[in-house]
Amino acid sequence: MKRPVALSAVVALLVAGCSSSASSPGVNSSGPPSSGALYGSITVLAAASLTDAFTTLKNDFLKAHPGVRVSVTFGASSDLATQINDGAPADVFASASEKNMKTVSSASSAQDFVSNTLEIATPPDNPGRIASVADLAKPDVKVAVCAAAVPCGVVAQKVFTRAKITVTPVASLADVKSTLAAVESGEVDAGLVYVTDVRSAGAKVKGVPIPAAVNASTKYPIAALSGSKNAALAKAFVDYVLSVAGRNVLTADGFSAP
Repeated sequence: MKRPVALSAVVALLVAGCSSSASSPGVNSSGPPSSGALYGSITVLAAASLTDAFTTLKNDFLKAHPGVRVSVTFGASSDLATQINDGAPADVFASASEKNMKTVSSASSAQDFVSNTLEIATPPDNPGRIASVADLAKPDVKVAVCAAAVPCGVVAQKVFTRAKITVTPVASLADVKSTLAAVESGEVDAGLVYVTDVRSAGAKVKGVPIPAAVNASTKYPIAALSGSKNAALAKAFVDYVLSVAGRNVLTADGFSAP
């Protein structure tokens, strides 16, 4: 009669052991584990020009931290900054402009992580015969740029000023991806976009380099926002973007050091 009792005790110990193992520290999607491991989800707001690079960075980050969730929304930096200031839920902000980042009071720990310069994009057959920045001023050439409040629009105006030309765009669009799309569709003869966008478009567009003497660039800052409800995960994502692995992804996408 004693053997069954002993066997029951062994079974109880095994069950207890399994229960302990199941609750061992690790990634937890529902709440904070006792070990302080990453858990839960964050929302990242990022400049439209970061779409390709940040999609890769997000996927790589999730592979390194299975169980957590990262949602990324892309758009014009000026619009994203306004959304954050208006109370939109966000944990991390990556802007294509230091100016827009500075308007976000909850982004006090912002760090520049890359920079970008402009390039002229034309349809593959280059119908406007664009060979230089000066060609953008021709009255019969249809040019698209980003809206004046958007970082790529600000940088485009700097290029026009340095080149001493007056360009009358037929379209001022919401962000750099919209500007690139106008070129890809053939709606315009040329668009002022970032070198990274020309690169990502591949054969869909033709790139016409802008001489360094008249070109302009913008720096990209990133910050974990002080209002984040998951500060640890937000910081971990920012740290990953700033890491060697993150920089390799950004460099491969055509971004330069800040």
